[in-house]
Amino acid sequence: MEELEIHVEHIKLLIEDNNLQELAKYLNELNISEVEELIDMLPEHGALFIETLDLNRAVNVFRILDFPTQERIFKKLSAPKVREILNTMPPDDRTSFFGELKGDVVKRLITLLTPEERKEALSLLGYPEDSVGRLMTPDYITVKKHWTIHRVLEHIRRYGGASETIDVLYVIDSDGRLIDDIRIKDILLAPPDSLVGELIDNRLISLNANDPQEDAITVFRMNNRVALPVVDEQGIMLGIVTIDDILWVANEEYTEDMQRFGGTEALDEPYLDVSIWHLVKKRAGWLIVLFLGQLLTASVIGHFESQLASAIVLFALMPLIMSSGGNSGSQASTLIIQAMALGEVTIADWWRVMRREIITGLILGIILGALGFVRIATWQLFADTYGDYWIPIALVISFSLVGVVLWGSLTGSMLPFVLRKLGADPASSSAPFVSTLVDVTGLIIYFTIATLILKGVLL
Repeated sequence: MEELEIHVEHIKLLIEDNNLQELAKYLNELNISEVEELIDMLPEHGALFIETLDLNRAVNVFRILDFPTQERIFKKLSAPKVREILNTMPPDDRTSFFGELKGDVVKRLITLLTPEERKEALSLLGYPEDSVGRLMTPDYITVKKHWTIHRVLEHIRRYGGASETIDVLYVIDSDGRLIDDIRIKDILLAPPDSLVGELIDNRLISLNANDPQEDAITVFRMNNRVALPVVDEQGIMLGIVTIDDILWVANEEYTEDMQRFGGTEALDEPYLDVSIWHLVKKRAGWLIVLFLGQLLTASVIGHFESQLASAIVLFALMPLIMSSGGNSGSQASTLIIQAMALGEVTIADWWRVMRREIITGLILGIILGALGFVRIATWQLFADTYGDYWIPIALVISFSLVGVVLWGSLTGSMLPFVLRKLGADPASSSAPFVSTLVDVTGLIIYFTIATLILKGVLL
C-alpha cells in the first residue's frame, strides 16, 4: 500500500507538470493490476491513464475494470481511442462490456468496429444473456488428425499470437466438428514425425453454447481445466471459454447469492456506485414481503390470545421457539443453496435431502428440546418461576422445539428445490424469508402443543 501511495504522488506531479511522455513511460512499466488500483484511487484521471498507455496494455487494464468504471472512462475517451480499444479487445470481453450497455449505445459502438470484428460481435451478442455463448472467444488453435507434430508446431508459430491461449489445441474434422483436445505439453513431448491422431485419448469435455453460465462454472471446477471448447447442437466447434472469464462469472454469482441471502435483490453495480433511490427499490420489495409475513405472525398470536391470557408464561417463552425454528430453517436453506451452486445437489436429489433433513432435524430438535427442559427445570429449582405446573410447561417447550426445529429444517431444505423447479433462483429463499415463514408456522405448532398439554391445567 505504501508503494502504491508513492506511485500516486509521483503521477500527480507528472500530471501537474503536463509531462504526458514521462507519464506514459511510468505507467507502462507498472503491472496492469497496479494501474487498475491507481484508477480506483484517482478516478478523475482514469481516462487519461487509458489514453496514455500503450494500446495493448490499455486494453488489458480496461478489461479488468468493473463495469461502472469502464462506462465512466469510456465517456471521456477520444473517438480514435474508443475505436482502437473496441477493435483490440478480446471478443469475449467486448461482448461482456456490450452486454452491460443500453441497446442504442451498443448500436453506435458496433459501427466503430471493422467489418470482421462487427460480424464476430453480432454473432456473440446473438446468444442468450447468461449463456456460455456470451463468454466464448473465437480466437483458438485448431489442428487436424492427419497432421504431423512438426506441422502443428509451425501452425502454432504462425497463428498462436492471435489465440486467447495455446495451452490447449483442438482437433476438428473437415466439417469443423470437434473430435478432441490436446494439451500443448503432449505436443511438445511427442516425436516431430508422429501424427496428431496418435495423441487423441477420446476424453473430450465440451460446453454447449446455449448452456447456462452457472453450469460452466461447475464443469470447470470438476475437471480442473484452464479452457474448454464450445460447440453447437451438431458438435461444430464455435469457440472456447477460458478460466479468467469463468472466475468473473463465479464472482458475480457469489455476490448475487450473498445479497439474496441477506433478503435483498442483487445489485447491478458496486454498493458505493448505487444511488440511494436504487438501494431503496432493491431492498423495499423483500422488506414488504417480510413485513406481510410478520403480520401473519401477529394474526396467529391474536388467534391464540385467550391461551396467552390464561398462561402468560407461554408468551415469555415464545421467542425461544421462534428463534430456534428460524435458525434451523436458515441453516438448512443456506446448506442446500450452496450445494446446488456447487453442483453437489440437483432437483432429482430432493427425496434424499428430505430424508436426511428429517433425521437431522429430529436429532437437533431433541437436543434443543432437552436443553429447553433443563432450562425450565433450572429456573424452577432456583426461583420457583413456574410453580406446580413446571413439568407440563417444560414438556410444551421440549415438544415444541422438536417440532419447530424439524419443521424449520424441512422447510429450509425443500424451499430451494421448489424455487428451482419453478425456474426461480434458489438463492431467493434467503435466510430472512425462511425465518419469517418458519416463525408463522412455528407459532402454530407451539400453541397447538401447548393447548393439547395444558388444556385443563393452565388453559
